[in-house]
Amino acid sequence: MAGITYEIDDKSILEQIQGDAKRIAEELVEAAHLGKGQIVVIGCSTSETLGQKLGSHSVPEAGKAIFEALQGVFAPRGIYIAAQCCEHLNRAIIIEHEAVPNADIVNVVPQPKAGGSFATACYKAFRNPVAIEHIRADAGLDIGGTLIGMHLKEVAVPLRLLQKTIGQASVIAARTRPKFIGGERAVYDERLKDGYPKF
Repeated sequence: MAGITYEIDDKSILEQIQGDAKRIAEELVEAAHLGKGQIVVIGCSTSETLGQKLGSHSVPEAGKAIFEALQGVFAPRGIYIAAQCCEHLNRAIIIEHEAVPNADIVNVVPQPKAGGSFATACYKAFRNPVAIEHIRADAGLDIGGTLIGMHLKEVAVPLRLLQKTIGQASVIAARTRPKFIGGERAVYDERLKDGYPKF
């Protein structure tokens, strides 16, 4: 059972999933004020997008469809996807090497049932994919309850997007912002209140 992956007979389901993912990515870019060089961590259960239990129904076609939709929004803006692998790979990250040129890389190639279908799609599509164990992303999408918090910068702010699902999976979005420090006498840079600015 551990090696089984599934296919989708009804291609309209893939079209719906892609449309949902595209709308969510567009909303996230706007709400999180994302720009060139920033990183969005994505945790994605293709099982959940199809109404199945997390980790039970890996669907490479769905992972590829979601990746293509997100990348179609993020890549033209110079925003990087950091794909969170499933727990079998300790939630390692698959990302383009150029986004993290000085990171300590680890040696693993994700597979649909050991890493997840979304991370596998990213690995296959990226120009120079690497796996790393830790990242501090600027924003994130949790598709189907995959728990991405460990890969966000410390002050994460939940975002309430209009598009709340991809397929049948609930999606939780977050952005991050710099910490306020110094107490009541401190003076703050208002440009930093809503996130990391594009200097």
